[in-house]
Formats: sequence, structure tokens, C-alpha cells
Amino acid sequence: MKDADTKKAIKLLNEIMEFELSGVVRYTHYSLMVFGYNRIPIVSWLKGNADESLAHAYKAGELVTMLGGHPSLKIGPLLETEQHNIGDILRESLEHEKQAGQCYYKLLKLVEGKSVVLEEYAREMIYQEELHLDEVNKMLRNPGELKPFKH
Repeated sequence: MKDADTKKAIKLLNEIMEFELSGVVRYTHYSLMVFGYNRIPIVSWLKGNADESLAHAYKAGELVTMLGGHPSLKIGPLLETEQHNIGDILRESLEHEKQAGQCYYKLLKLVEGKSVVLEEYAREMIYQEELHLDEVNKMLRNPGELKPFKH
């Protein structure tokens, strides 16, 4: 990659790292705010998402250093809506995952045909984010409803 593209890739990877770290905080917070009969499996799922976000942040940071950059110490945007029912948490999660996917699509557009490593990374992360979006979408549907959730 050209130096200018490398710098842009480092910037995007740092944004991805920051965004994924905000996911760690977000999902950890959500896991603490779940109450009711279905608490245990939902808390477990949210904690798993926090762990996955941390792994994604670490992976982005590794690529930053591979390119000769300095990993960011920032955390992406954190939104506290004070809405803590499961539906609200899932809708916020859906929005967060959509935004994460957009970050990876921006990276893919930048590196396509320029870096196989970064291109494959972006594609793999898009794949994972879209599967996660589908999972959250299905959780937001009423039982027996086949049509995707739209809000």
C-alpha cells in the first residue's frame, strides 16, 4: 500500500479499535442491567458479546502495529439512554452492530486490491458483524414472526 493509504488504514483501524472497546463497555453495562426470568441466558450472551468486542479491538490494534502505527487509547462513543428493558438493550445493540459493520466496510473499500491481509480481515469482520446483526434481529422478533425486525 502507498504511505497515504497506510495512514488512512491505521486511522480506520484505530477507529475500529475504539468502537469495539466501546462495545466492551456497552455490553458489560447491559449485562449488569438485565433483570427478570430470562436474566441468566441474556447476561451470558451479553458477556460473550463483550468478550468478542475485546477480541475484535485487540485484532484491530495488532494490525495497527503491523502497519507501523500506534494503537489508540480512546474509547468510542458511549450512549446511556437509561432504557434497560431487554427490547431497548437489543435495539441499542442492533444500532451499535450496524455502525461497527459500517466501519469495516469503510476499511474494505480503502484496502480492496491493495492489501490481502487487510482485505481478508475486513471481509471476515463484516461476515461476523452481519451474522451478529441477524442474531440480534431474530431476538427482536415476536415468536413465530418470519419477517426481519424493522424499527
